[in-house]
Amino acid sequence: MTTTLTQPAESTHPPRPARRGGWFGPLLLRLHFYAGILVGPFILIAATSGALYALTPTIEQIVYQDELHAPATGTRLTLAEQIGAAQAHLGDADATLSAVRPAPEPGDTTRIMYAQDGLGESESRAVFVDPGTGEIRGDLTVYGTSGALPLRTWIDQLHRSLHLGDVGRLYSELAASWLGIVALAGLGLWIVRIRKTRAKKDMIRPNRTHKGYRGLFTWHTSVGIWVLLGALFLSATGITWSQYAGGNVSNLRAALDWGTPAVNTSLTGEEAAADEHAGHGGHAGHGAASAEATGDANPATFDAVLAIAQRTNVNTGLVEIKPPAEPGAAWVVQEIQRSYPTEVDAVAIDGTTMQVVDRADFAEFTLAAKLTRWGIDIHMGSMFGLANQIALFVLAAGIATMVVLGYLMWWKRRPTREPRTPFGRPPARGALRGAPWWGVGAVVAAGIAIGWWLPLVGWTLVAFMAIDLVVGAVRARRSRAS
Repeated sequence: MTTTLTQPAESTHPPRPARRGGWFGPLLLRLHFYAGILVGPFILIAATSGALYALTPTIEQIVYQDELHAPATGTRLTLAEQIGAAQAHLGDADATLSAVRPAPEPGDTTRIMYAQDGLGESESRAVFVDPGTGEIRGDLTVYGTSGALPLRTWIDQLHRSLHLGDVGRLYSELAASWLGIVALAGLGLWIVRIRKTRAKKDMIRPNRTHKGYRGLFTWHTSVGIWVLLGALFLSATGITWSQYAGGNVSNLRAALDWGTPAVNTSLTGEEAAADEHAGHGGHAGHGAASAEATGDANPATFDAVLAIAQRTNVNTGLVEIKPPAEPGAAWVVQEIQRSYPTEVDAVAIDGTTMQVVDRADFAEFTLAAKLTRWGIDIHMGSMFGLANQIALFVLAAGIATMVVLGYLMWWKRRPTREPRTPFGRPPARGALRGAPWWGVGAVVAAGIAIGWWLPLVGWTLVAFMAIDLVVGAVRARRSRAS
């Protein structure tokens, strides 16, 4: 969202202090305006790339049809035989077997995954094997827990960091952090406006009879109120992947014991890390890949541990089997079904004794852990399949439209008489001058709290204030000169 309410053109005289009781609306308007104008480009990029990413799970099924699927047959090779076919395909390549994802349904392929030098963080080399014949159907780099293929990975990194690494992640954090604030400010302005206007219908659906600025305004306000909840959801869940605010979220979850349970793989009695999302290693998987396997895994053991897991708590076709990450660690069989109903049960198995040493069941997760899991999966478009993806696409397109409409409104409000300026003027300054002492204190306290919780918001808010002071000083000097 960007500009929302109309306001009279700013005169050349110094603005009068806002009337007591009427300071909060003008303050929200000024915040909404400046944040929308200055952060709008980041929100626009995040929204458009996010809209594209939302559809990639379905696009993958088309683009990588040969790798993901194979003719269904009445026979099925053991995992050991399929691993053998993948090893023969690799030849002398220096690759370490790190995980296996058995074909979930007839007509699907098995992924044999390897760690290899030259791959990026959370990346694996995946060999796709026909489980019926052992034919190699593909050899691709996959990313994260979601197993994103190259096209989705490329779009994901565009959405997450503009392919600029950690520096680029600042853009997405800025967009996610400010999106919620701009949306809430827009909601406040919408409430103020709908209480005063007689044309209340124009605030919930566009009035196509209006032209020019009024036409843009009715589209901006009515579309904005419909995308509000979705924008707040994307902002809140998007922040969990960020560098600075994401760390605050992780600390809060740890302090409240809201971590996501994970099986303990230690065979020596030591506690393992309990939160699979603490690292925030990638948007596609929402968590860094686990440590590389030792390379000593016996291919035949994959079949054995899978059979034990299926007798314990693994009852879905979407499964990942990981050999020990280090000596003295257990095998892990993990459900990876992110669609509804969520299936993420896991079991740790001692590869020597073939005994279950630990298990984690989604049904026993705390409500906070379940909500975290569901929020992540809805954000990524995997919770409800194609319907989820289409809803995200429409929501992201709506947010992008709001930004564009805001800039068009700014352009329409530009002065057409002397003195001409290329853009519309900002809302009048001085809203806080008419605020009571407690109002000023509340604004300052809220600003400090938000700046601490969302560091990039704090830094950019200081920058906004500096820009505002400079613009005000320049205009005051021009006014005195005239």
